[in-house]
Amino acid sequence: MYDHRKIGRELGLFDSDPLIGAGLPYWLPAGAAVRRALESYISEVERRAGYQQVYSPVLAKRELYEISGHWAKYHDDMYPPMDMGAEQLILRPSICPHHALMYRSRSHSYRELPLRYSELGGQYRAELSGAIGGLSRVRAMQLNDAHIFCRLDQVASEAAAALALINQAYADMGISASRYVLALPAEDARFGDPSSKYVGDAASWAQAASLLRDVLEAAGIDYEEVPGDAAFYGPKIDIQLEDSAGREFSLSTVQIDFHQPAAFGLEYIGADGNKHRPVMVHRALFGSVERFFGVLIEHYAGAFPMWLAPVQAGIVPISEKHLEYAAHVKKELEAAGLRVEIDARNEKMNAKIREFTMQKVPFVLVMGDKEASSEAVSVRTRGKGDEGSVALTAFIERAKGLVASRQVAL
Repeated sequence: MYDHRKIGRELGLFDSDPLIGAGLPYWLPAGAAVRRALESYISEVERRAGYQQVYSPVLAKRELYEISGHWAKYHDDMYPPMDMGAEQLILRPSICPHHALMYRSRSHSYRELPLRYSELGGQYRAELSGAIGGLSRVRAMQLNDAHIFCRLDQVASEAAAALALINQAYADMGISASRYVLALPAEDARFGDPSSKYVGDAASWAQAASLLRDVLEAAGIDYEEVPGDAAFYGPKIDIQLEDSAGREFSLSTVQIDFHQPAAFGLEYIGADGNKHRPVMVHRALFGSVERFFGVLIEHYAGAFPMWLAPVQAGIVPISEKHLEYAAHVKKELEAAGLRVEIDARNEKMNAKIREFTMQKVPFVLVMGDKEASSEAVSVRTRGKGDEGSVALTAFIERAKGLVASRQVAL
């Protein structure tokens, strides 16, 4: 069993400090390198899938969340308002109201839809002290969130495409879902009642749930229906993963929302020339970056695939006279887009190799007189050991191929 908190500290990936506060981890350089690789991946796959990436403020007026329904239905999980003169500002618990306003800021034709906005942005949850821990449950998170504004006849295909994108992303990461859940309202739900957990009406909820069932069944995915786990504005597909201790976490999600388009008065001009209301499909590719990173740490026990590894190649000059060639190798590897470190300490070669090995660096490149004279590197591969001397250009091509293909094995 692996604990991402222990591994994360041993490898210098992340940490926390009482002066910052519980549930507020910070990312150290090694962890930040992994995060940047994840963010780059997210940006690439979303762009290819037709998403437009946006940014929005992490603060908003209380009124925004009153309109969206968060203030009435989600208030206990939100931070208290900050008085700013006559206004009250709140750290956002969700990105969707901001994207609804972005949509509303322009007029739209049916020809433009679906319109897909995505954002990797901060969200804040007032989690109780007893609930937080490591990266699994935090108070400040970066959420890879997206909202698709579409016509009713496009909802099923957009939700299906979002689910397929999540499954492809999991495959690229070398992980797989443990369970798919269709989260539904409680069986005794009172829709529209001010004291109820849910907004909207029974007919819209039933329609959204039916659409999500169709998506799961068309994809041939086994799923479990769980009453009471829906969001306050609609049912959702939750993709569950297990950690190394067998505990389940909900990471990615696909949701259908009829409520917020109505609450914010969202419209598009249809083919008939009349105004129509779009439907909002919520999609989180990996959920929070923090929780997903914790899952990856435990899944790989810190030995990340080449493309995710904080340091992809560690350089070990045998002696001081080989430092110049080591610097040359580093420059060539970095020019190829690789993350590299040189161990220039006045230590024995084996001690340097051992240090990189303990840090689970995919490749350790050793260089002495032979390598310097022949533009080569002696390669030690994680899990395989010494592979002998190869031309520097050959190693660069191999490393670039592993990164480009996102291959798990070295």
